[in-house]
Amino acid sequence: MKPASFLPMAFRWVFTVLVVLCGIAAVAVVLVMLVDPSLPADAQFGQKGELLGQPAEFALQPATAGSVEPAFSAKAFNGSVTLRVEKAGGMIQLLKRYGLPLILIKTLFLTALFELLRRLFRNVERGDSFTPQSVRLVQIVGFLLIGFSLLAGLAESWFAWAAYDYFSQHTQIAVSGTAVRLPAAGSHPWFDASVFGHPVFFSGLLVLALAEVFRQGLSLKRDSELTI
Repeated sequence: MKPASFLPMAFRWVFTVLVVLCGIAAVAVVLVMLVDPSLPADAQFGQKGELLGQPAEFALQPATAGSVEPAFSAKAFNGSVTLRVEKAGGMIQLLKRYGLPLILIKTLFLTALFELLRRLFRNVERGDSFTPQSVRLVQIVGFLLIGFSLLAGLAESWFAWAAYDYFSQHTQIAVSGTAVRLPAAGSHPWFDASVFGHPVFFSGLLVLALAEVFRQGLSLKRDSELTI
């Protein structure tokens, strides 16, 4: 019996560690989702940074008499462009409702992917590369990639729509003193056909094609052994 190669064993341990880390991250995301965060009315901060390559100032201002939530503001291009978001606390709710589920989907996907790869390299380490179990694992990886690309693409489009809808309703933009209003977001996108152009979707199809090649190769190997 040939000694086990170091590379498959190393990959198996690497993916084992990644599975544990992603599992912990998924639990952390769920715990954050169960919390109901909110901004205190007197919350405030100021920060200088860059916006589109130009110096900018960002600030969170305490709630005024006519509001119960702080407001977020930004100034850029020497103050010629200003942006103010009323009810800044709504951005946290937006992230909780649409952003965190998207992060959870990606975290669970990575956990499942790393677990499948861990099992696959465990078989490779044992010398069971071309077996029905290994082929089945490769097939599951392909279906997982395709399913993730569709689900994540849909979740990303919902998050983008919800963010734009929120900012279009609560954002005041002024360019050189002239008010600019964002167009309405329109209807909710139930499906985005662009997910079929996602690289992960094509990667899933490629993995399924390779799995079918391995399956047929395994079948031919069995037929050859029976013939002999």
